[in-house]
Amino acid sequence: MAKEKGLTPQSQDFSEWYLEVIQKAELADYGPVRGTIVVRPYGYALWENIQGVLDRMFKETGHQNAYFPLFIPMSFLKKEAEHVEGFSPELAVVTHAGGEELEEPLAVRPTSETVIGYMWSRWIKSYRDLPQLLNQWGNVVRWEMRTRPFLRTSEFLWQEGHTAHATREEAEEEVRRMLGIYARLAREYAALPVIEGLKTEKEKFAGAVYTTTIEAMMRDGKALQSGTSHYLGENFARAFDIKFQDKDLQVKYVHTTSWGLSWRFIGAIIMTHGDDGGLILPPRLAPIQVVVVPIYREQSREQVLEAAFDLKKRLLQAGLRVHLDDRDQYTPGYKFHEWELKGVPFRIELGPKDLEAGEAVLASRLGGKERISLEVLPALLPEKLDAFHQALYQRALDFQKAHTRKVDTYGEFKEAVQGGFALAFHCGDKACEKAIQEETTATTRCVPFEAEPEEGLCVRCGRPSAYGKRVVFAKAY
Repeated sequence: MAKEKGLTPQSQDFSEWYLEVIQKAELADYGPVRGTIVVRPYGYALWENIQGVLDRMFKETGHQNAYFPLFIPMSFLKKEAEHVEGFSPELAVVTHAGGEELEEPLAVRPTSETVIGYMWSRWIKSYRDLPQLLNQWGNVVRWEMRTRPFLRTSEFLWQEGHTAHATREEAEEEVRRMLGIYARLAREYAALPVIEGLKTEKEKFAGAVYTTTIEAMMRDGKALQSGTSHYLGENFARAFDIKFQDKDLQVKYVHTTSWGLSWRFIGAIIMTHGDDGGLILPPRLAPIQVVVVPIYREQSREQVLEAAFDLKKRLLQAGLRVHLDDRDQYTPGYKFHEWELKGVPFRIELGPKDLEAGEAVLASRLGGKERISLEVLPALLPEKLDAFHQALYQRALDFQKAHTRKVDTYGEFKEAVQGGFALAFHCGDKACEKAIQEETTATTRCVPFEAEPEEGLCVRCGRPSAYGKRVVFAKAY
């Protein structure tokens, strides 16, 4: 069984490790249709915890949840030229329903700017109707050619926020506010150090004036876009005639935003923290924070299980997510291996000798064991979970820093992007950016907000930098 549970080492084949850990840790499995996955209960519990944190933060900032149709008339998508051009290759289109050919084909929702724009044109008439602060939890379909569980699938779960404002200033403030929420989720809950920044023109969302992003580094040095927030300006307002009468009695177009985070965030957690033993889950999002594994022989079974159930009860009362693994058909060693694979932050081992001493063995998924009094264990664990989070975050941050280099020549650039982030000057020209991607497979990830102002020459073509600071380049998922 240990061989069956074994994983390909990350250093040998990181992609294969990723695919194996998803299946063997029972996060997800492949669906019957190409590019789809079935999310298993353990994986869905992780998504629910992510969803719960975000939903609370959205509501704290005044947003309300709504739901819009899955099917969108093709004519809606065509109203915003750049938008339809950007999504056309990924669209799934319904042409027949009820045994008949439809008068107008329907796109299966790739994103909801258009249908929400249509509804806003009916709902918004006055400045009194603004701002509109909506969020939708749902699924979308983008017919990806190269799929990978959680990272790129034909159907995926996400949230998409959509807001409408009277002024550009209000809308831009919303863009940064929501990106900040994503960054807070990453750092404070997922233990992911992320870089907040602006996407280049080439990499922005189709139909946006500009796109902001949070970028994380995986343990193979590649980047993963983990959440985006877009300023759409008046683009969709003009396309769908979303106008309002302002306080000055002038009729104006609204300014809109959209922002989204999908279950690829699960992929970020897996690839940022996992090791050759499997997952390592951040405790504030982990479905199970502590697993109790009783160790007994037949003569001590009843005594040990009674103590284990009592301990579980006290851990639950302390507000922890705890699981008692009382399966008789598996050995303690098998259980240890399984819960390490599933990334549970802490394991409590409890046997008859431990009971005699009034102690339990606490094993950390980050390594190390210690004996702790059963009396104080429930009170100590919240503090230990916080320390686990901080250690996990610091480990990821140290890795990111160690694999990030400032480069000034194209030779240095090509070397740096083989295993990390390259900080380089860029001219901003789309053709130059495309050439860099073709020659190195690296792309611009963002222009970091926090980077120091700095002037220099484009790392490839030698023209002056367009951004007044270095740009993050990396190979990416």
